[in-house]
Amino acid sequence: MSETPTELELQPSVQPSSQPEPELGLQPPSQSDQQPKPWWRNLQWLLLVLVGFSSCAAMLGLIYYLHHHLHPEDQPAAVSPCVSAACRSASARISPSTDPFTQPCEYFTSSCGSDGRSELSGGRMRGQGIPGHPQNQKDRSERRGQDGEDRRQTEDRTLDRKTLLLQHLREVLETKDGSSSLAVEKTRRFYSSCLDTRSIETAGAEPFLSLIQKLGGWAVSGQWNRTDFNSTLSSMMRDFATFPFFNLYIGKDPAEVSRGSSRRYIQIDQPDLLIPIKWNSRTQKSEAKTETLRPFLASCQRYLALLGAPPNTNMIHVGVFISLSSELAVAASPLQHRLQEGQLHQRMTIRELQRQAPAIDWLRCLQAAFHPVSLGEEDLVLLHNLPYILQMSRIIKKWQNKHELRGSGPLHTYMVLNLLHTLMLAMDFRFSGTAKNFSLALGDTEGEVPRWRRCVLETERGFDSVLTHLLRQRTEPRQAEEMIQHVFSSFKSKLNQLQWMDQKVQQLLVKKVGSLTPRLWTSEESSEAELDLLFSEVTVGSDSFFSNYVQLLSLWQKRRNKLLVENREAADILSVSPSLLGNELLLPLGMFVPPLFHHTYPRAMNYGATGFLIAKDILHLLLPNIFSHTESVNAAADCLWTLYLNATKPAGRRASLSMAQQQELWLQFSALQVSLQAYQQSLQQRPGDSSLSGRAHTHLFLTAFSQVNCDMDPYREFMPLGPSFFITVVCSRTNQCPSTPRCSIRPQQNSPNTC
Repeated sequence: MSETPTELELQPSVQPSSQPEPELGLQPPSQSDQQPKPWWRNLQWLLLVLVGFSSCAAMLGLIYYLHHHLHPEDQPAAVSPCVSAACRSASARISPSTDPFTQPCEYFTSSCGSDGRSELSGGRMRGQGIPGHPQNQKDRSERRGQDGEDRRQTEDRTLDRKTLLLQHLREVLETKDGSSSLAVEKTRRFYSSCLDTRSIETAGAEPFLSLIQKLGGWAVSGQWNRTDFNSTLSSMMRDFATFPFFNLYIGKDPAEVSRGSSRRYIQIDQPDLLIPIKWNSRTQKSEAKTETLRPFLASCQRYLALLGAPPNTNMIHVGVFISLSSELAVAASPLQHRLQEGQLHQRMTIRELQRQAPAIDWLRCLQAAFHPVSLGEEDLVLLHNLPYILQMSRIIKKWQNKHELRGSGPLHTYMVLNLLHTLMLAMDFRFSGTAKNFSLALGDTEGEVPRWRRCVLETERGFDSVLTHLLRQRTEPRQAEEMIQHVFSSFKSKLNQLQWMDQKVQQLLVKKVGSLTPRLWTSEESSEAELDLLFSEVTVGSDSFFSNYVQLLSLWQKRRNKLLVENREAADILSVSPSLLGNELLLPLGMFVPPLFHHTYPRAMNYGATGFLIAKDILHLLLPNIFSHTESVNAAADCLWTLYLNATKPAGRRASLSMAQQQELWLQFSALQVSLQAYQQSLQQRPGDSSLSGRAHTHLFLTAFSQVNCDMDPYREFMPLGPSFFITVVCSRTNQCPSTPRCSIRPQQNSPNTC
């Protein structure tokens, strides 16, 4: 029984074999051949030759015109190579093995992640669902190549965008560019001191013990001045960004945002407790995890021992600390519960808060934390867990009234141990090692975050304006802006091609998109003189990271406090995805960094990598539920999936796709189409482009696309195939590719063309 031919197949492109010419026998000429030809017969042959030459010349001229004028983007001829330092580095990464036009079919039919490539964490998470909430993300680690250049190049391809940005900032901080700016010098000196673990180890616990003495000592050492509770708490918040009993941050009220208000408020939330807790859905209360109490106890004992606590009193202070932590844990609750109970963004004046939770001197503490902002008792604050705040106040009052414990200062010790965790990065390895062992005991299997990565993140907390200045110097904003405009224009063209189910939905969406102004999201540019003045009072030593870090906490506080008085949304230098702010579509500077983008790269490379990612991000941001509004998504996804299944020829029943998978398949293919059209628009506006590694225009565009399409994608779980497969679709259905890939799609008769 003959096999039914499939509609489409992937097959290697082969050249037709030449047929052997028949042997030519020598035969004697006939008599007719020997007769003389008339003169007009010679003239006829001459005319035929002239006509033939003229036809060939005309055909060659037509081919040249079509080749060079209708599709200039596909023609690498007479293209000058890029020879900048950034291009030389990129060329070293783009080896012949990365050329999609020479890859076997297996390269295009593997799904995301099937070849063992790993995806790292990305994005800076904000708020755990609460607008304005401070970042509370733990960065994952990445493995560094240890086995030669090939492995390092492989791992470079598997890094997420956030990691690529941090690596670029690392390079900026570690490169001596001859800048005379004192602010730049202080920034690099801070980063360098963070990496200097030898000096940190040499200092040991002494810097922290000296800091405790400045705070009045503590009962653990037997030397405590019995400092006032609210005085110590105010100092912790003002000078060290430490919030033992409640969290503070700045944000907007969602109810007002919906009405167009941009006003920001002080927001008060439950703290990040040191003791591990879990939510009991039966009692509707949190409780300490009993299985973690033993390792938590051991880690607390270890900390006190490292800080010189006498062995005979160590256990007493640890027991009191755990008891107090457990009581506070009971009052805490997870975000989802508070959301259901309507406990988020509860408005209250500072005066009313003082009346309901009197253990805290609220006005004094808030004035200290947000100095020099002027605050009064009638100012409003937003609460995110009022039941916790009330119970926390009662717990503090109770512990203050325990006469038998007054000499041991449990509340003061509790604050000091919280301060220790704030300063953990500046402590020697014995402390960080204890924290790591406790994490392992809790089942945390994530690898340790590389020191350089933590140092870059901490440097950004205090010196963000300097890093923004340095990043702008290495980026060409004009080229980034041009790419944004071309991609957004191409995106709007894509919208007009869709077949909508509801005209009202189409009109609303088109109106919304038409009202948006896309732009590069950066802070106001500061000169080096302005930066020097801003950081003139900051002293950064080269051999004392502890004191440098204490200063950084103060800088971070000042940076945060500006949010209360500034209406302009500060650009986030660590952001790597676009966002909406009013009628503006903001694309952060962090999206335009090597190896994805460089102002000296050929535009084909920039559009193939960064252009594709921008298009994909915009589609995700503006069309989150596009599947339910247009039939085009289903039709295109079915077409692509059919092509893929026919190419891979799986045995047995063919799997169908979910709605989320169909939408993601259409969206990523559309992103490739949008970015390719944007690149062509750029060529029409500014003809000519350079080459890299002998590749140019569409060839280089698709090469760059093939390097980022899978591992850079936070939505990869919804992708049923590797987007590299799209290259074969584009090259089989359009004339945009410079040549036929080694592996190409062979269309069968009457095959659909809805992709």
